[in-house]
Order: sequence, then structure tokens, then C-alpha cells
Amino acid sequence: MMMRQDIAQTVALQALGWIAADDEVFGAFLGASGASVAEVRAGASDPAFLVSVLDFLLLRDEWVLGFAESAAISPDQPMLARMALGGGDMANWT
Repeated sequence: MMMRQDIAQTVALQALGWIAADDEVFGAFLGASGASVAEVRAGASDPAFLVSVLDFLLLRDEWVLGFAESAAISPDQPMLARMALGGGDMANWT
């Protein structure tokens, strides 16, 4: 099932909020992305940046599960949102 683009962007924005609310995870995101806090704020409206947010979140199962619980969504929603936003090659680990 394909997620609509607008819903995918909403999930990504929620994920960004979840990441930013946790100092440890946010620090890891800043380090991994090389972005400053100002660049994160500016990037929130950029679909390509939102893809990077979801890519980062999907790196660790505990982040996905923590975000999903916090947002009251199914844990598969971040991956569905990532697929809907497209851009870049998605690794297939099966």
C-alpha cells in the first residue's frame, strides 16, 4: 500500500519533532547529517531533507519503535513514508 505524499511529509515532520525532543538522538542526528540547528529548522519544509530525517530514524529499531509509540502510529509507517517520499536508492535487506 502506497502512502500519500502529504501524509508521508507529516510523518517525517513528526519524526523530526521526536528526534529534536531527545537530546541524545538529536545530537546524533546533527552529527550524522552535519546540519546545524538553523539548517534543521530551514530543512523542515524541504522534502529531500525530510527523506534524510526518515533515513536517520530508520537506522535503529528502538528509534522507530519509540517514535511510533509516541506518535501512536504503526511501526511500519516511517518506512512507508520514506518509500512515498522517494529520492535515492532504498536498500533491500531481504
